[in-house]
Amino acid sequence: MTATSSPDSAFALDLTPHGTLAIEVVENGPIQTNTYFAISGDEAVVIDPAWEGGKLAAHFAEAHPDARIVALVCTHGHSDHTGGLAGMRDALGEQVPFIISADDAALVDQHIVWFRENWGIETEQPPAPDRLLAEGDTIAFGDVRMQVIATPGHTPGGIVLFCATEEGDVAFCGDTLFPGSHGRTDLPGGSETTIMHSLAHLFRLLPEDTICLCGHGPSTTVAAELENNPFVRRALSTGY
Repeated sequence: MTATSSPDSAFALDLTPHGTLAIEVVENGPIQTNTYFAISGDEAVVIDPAWEGGKLAAHFAEAHPDARIVALVCTHGHSDHTGGLAGMRDALGEQVPFIISADDAALVDQHIVWFRENWGIETEQPPAPDRLLAEGDTIAFGDVRMQVIATPGHTPGGIVLFCATEEGDVAFCGDTLFPGSHGRTDLPGGSETTIMHSLAHLFRLLPEDTICLCGHGPSTTVAAELENNPFVRRALSTGY
């Protein structure tokens, strides 16, 4: 597994298919967050380890005995997406890096306090990030490449992770996008204007056949959202 930065200032997705990707989703945590196991060959990345990381690690080991986890990646810093980090690191060891965007690194600790004070939910203290991401960075594992798209608005440093694979295009959208809607912007660090800019940016980049895997609830596609999502349509039509 490698993480590298794009040398280009102008970002464009590499749409060349690379390898194959198997995906398992586990719904977990106090507000039903989707944790994704993305597996390519004998390597896997866990996206948004939401809760009870020890149980997530044990489930992965039982369900996927021929693969090993090489990174823990969070689409943003809210506690319902980072709550399993500590347990997974305890189970897997410090050699498995925790990766998040540079602009959300500080939010992780802040949101633990917010979660406790506002919702009464305790979250284990996660480790410090090992790598910080920006738009254009890639995370390579197995025979696939995961490309980082910056999508602030739900949080200051929200990201979408895009994979062009031999079986089709996939985007792990965190809480940036939901079917017919987008992530809430009334939490600390959120911005409605910013997320509208991010939706426009995202939908100008993603191919229409892209499967969008969301942080909560069901998946969708770019084509379906272009047709049915009023926020996406407005973002694209009003010059965001």
